[in-house]
Amino acid sequence: MFSGIVAAVGRIEHTEPLGDGLRLTVDVGGLDLSDVVIGDSIANSGVCLTLIERDGNKAKFDVSRETLDCSVGLEHIGGELNLEKALSLSGRLGGHLVTGHVDGVGEVVRFAPLAESHELVVRAPDAIAGYIARKGSVTVNGVSLTVNAVGGRDFSVNLIPHTIDITNLKHLKAGSKVNLEIDLIARYVERMMAWRSGDDAGSAPAA
Repeated sequence: MFSGIVAAVGRIEHTEPLGDGLRLTVDVGGLDLSDVVIGDSIANSGVCLTLIERDGNKAKFDVSRETLDCSVGLEHIGGELNLEKALSLSGRLGGHLVTGHVDGVGEVVRFAPLAESHELVVRAPDAIAGYIARKGSVTVNGVSLTVNAVGGRDFSVNLIPHTIDITNLKHLKAGSKVNLEIDLIARYVERMMAWRSGDDAGSAPAA
């Protein structure tokens, strides 16, 4: 479990084939790994990955084909990744509860300065657009954000200068693809409604 508060920006240093998936070597930059052990989870731009090896500030992760197919940003050497270590029970929850399971890939419609901040407008896929609500929470590339407005499949968020400075969102432009995770609460509300209506299977997106 994560909070969507990015601790550091890392960079993909090397990739190698692993069956139909990949093994990533990530330079974690300023992320403190002193309390991290093999088997721990680290969110990489919103994707929860298990640490399999570490050497100084280099971390290795195995990524399945399924994960590669339902997310973006994990395959290109040199690509920047928003990094966050898993929450501890004694830690602060500065964002919102985030699982690190990508629900869908969105497309940036607009990213432009707005007063002292930036407005980011993203078009969500049909399967998850209905779970994004005004003043609710959404995770974009692993960053916890508050939704300002919703119209159809599009939603907008405001990025303060601090968020721009410490995440890879600064590189976005119209047409960029981003990893999206809906608010955990929306999953349970949908499931309860489906159960009460007799639709035992439910319709929430798979995590």
